[in-house]
Amino acid sequence: MSGNVTSLFRGTAAHSPSMAALTRESGEAGAGPVDFCIPCNPYFPTPAMFEEMAGRLRDIITYYPSSADTITAELCGLLELPPQCVAMGNGSTELITWIDHLLVRDSLAVPVPTFGRWTDQPMETGKRVDMFPLQESAGFALDLARYAEFVRARGTRTVVICNPNNPDGGYLHKQALVQFMDAMADRDLVVIDESFLEFADAEAEPSVVREAMLRPNVVVLRSLGKNFGLHGIRFGYLVANPALAGRVRAMLPKWNLNSFAEHVVFMLRDHGPEYAQSLHQVRRDRLEMAGRLSALPGLTVYPSQGNFLFVRLPVGAEGTVVRDRMLTEHRILVRECGNKIGSSSRFLRLVVRPQVDVHRLVSGLEQVLYGSRRGAAVPGPATGTGYSSGTAAVDRLVSETNGAGMRALAAQPAGPPGLAAAPAAGTGMPLPAAVPVAPAAATVGPMPMPMPMPVPAPQQVPQPAPVPQPAPYPGPVPVPHPAPAPRPTPDPLPPPAPAPYPAPAPAPYPAPAPVPAAAAPHPMPAGPTPPGVPARGGLTAAQVRGTDGLESVPAGGRPASRGWPDPAGMGRTG
Repeated sequence: MSGNVTSLFRGTAAHSPSMAALTRESGEAGAGPVDFCIPCNPYFPTPAMFEEMAGRLRDIITYYPSSADTITAELCGLLELPPQCVAMGNGSTELITWIDHLLVRDSLAVPVPTFGRWTDQPMETGKRVDMFPLQESAGFALDLARYAEFVRARGTRTVVICNPNNPDGGYLHKQALVQFMDAMADRDLVVIDESFLEFADAEAEPSVVREAMLRPNVVVLRSLGKNFGLHGIRFGYLVANPALAGRVRAMLPKWNLNSFAEHVVFMLRDHGPEYAQSLHQVRRDRLEMAGRLSALPGLTVYPSQGNFLFVRLPVGAEGTVVRDRMLTEHRILVRECGNKIGSSSRFLRLVVRPQVDVHRLVSGLEQVLYGSRRGAAVPGPATGTGYSSGTAAVDRLVSETNGAGMRALAAQPAGPPGLAAAPAAGTGMPLPAAVPVAPAAATVGPMPMPMPMPVPAPQQVPQPAPVPQPAPYPGPVPVPHPAPAPRPTPDPLPPPAPAPYPAPAPAPYPAPAPVPAAAAPHPMPAGPTPPGVPARGGLTAAQVRGTDGLESVPAGGRPASRGWPDPAGMGRTG
């Protein structure tokens, strides 16, 4: 493959070039590279389904599709959702765009790194984007309590969570998310992006779609292209109470869904078991692939509930070099994450693929990373490396400290709760412009990376004399609820400084005290809805189950939708 294809990555902003562009630029006939970049289900549709679509290709592309209402009604019958609570879009990106235009007032909070459109889209329309950095030292896990404090301190009106998160695959349990949604009842909008949730197996029913329909300010975004393995068709949907879903649906063009999307949606009723089996196979492949990659020296693999794995390259390796050599020398396409806000070029996101492809990936990485001292991407000791990523300074700092952050700052206590000066991921350094701010602080745009600063001698924490019962924190510490298994971090870190925040735990979520109406910059007209009462524009629990006049499919589903469970546990039968 020609080395010219690597130039395509320099002009793609926060995303990767399309497979079509890479294939055209390579000038080579036949199949493109082995794709570990685009997070797609490799087992669905089945070969028989592709043959059926190929046989009907002429009719599919010749005629207009049905209206979006017709296609949405079919999907809702399959998923047992009220059509009034669903809006289908030409991919999740179209729905993110309309959410920004219609429902986001002036500010939006989002943890980073994450899907680039959640930062780029609101900034393009002049919104303030408050970025909450996920810490590399914590395995990029999202602490919901600290995130809630951050939102309140900044006065942010819209809150976004991706579950699982892209690119790290971090997962939040349903109970913790529902409690967070309730704690954010005074915000304008809470968006839960579940684009990759179909691949999760941490609990039987991980989705919050049914809880979203009962609340006046919650939208759940879901993908079809990713889990159905059909990114090119461009279709996804959102679920919310009828008022929110109706606002988005009313703005969409009548034919915003294409004929391929219609054909696939109407095929799905007969292929539920195959779809469930494909999800089961992806989850099994994820475990096997993580084990193979973890065996590579110096490579860190973070736990994931998506159909991808987030990996940290060995110290000294530069992601753009690894990406380009994997593509040109081994015809393998990987996702280097240096252009993701909150990440650096030391990280790759690798899509879960069948074992035969994983064997080829591991073999290529072994040659590129360790093949020979002259040709390896990992330099020898005391040998510098060139950095071409936009986050080069962060890469150098991470390399110097093995991911522990800046030694001069590592022992300093964290600031007061809720300040925007949370440390940048993997650096221990505060974000630019992240000083104590009022709720009306200026926009946090793309973060300029700080230059490396001189660091003192490595002995920052003197070893204390042996004592009978050493403790990392002075004074008694409340015992937290059982926490999930810790994310791996290969390098030992110094004892953490006392922090004012509770340790992350999936349950129960400690909801912050309600903010008085006078303290909120944009008070909502009404408070949280009492149980059993329909929210403003929302539904009662009975209505969600299909009674009280709303169209819904009975609990048993239609006969043609065999094998399809409800969306809260879709695909769990595999």
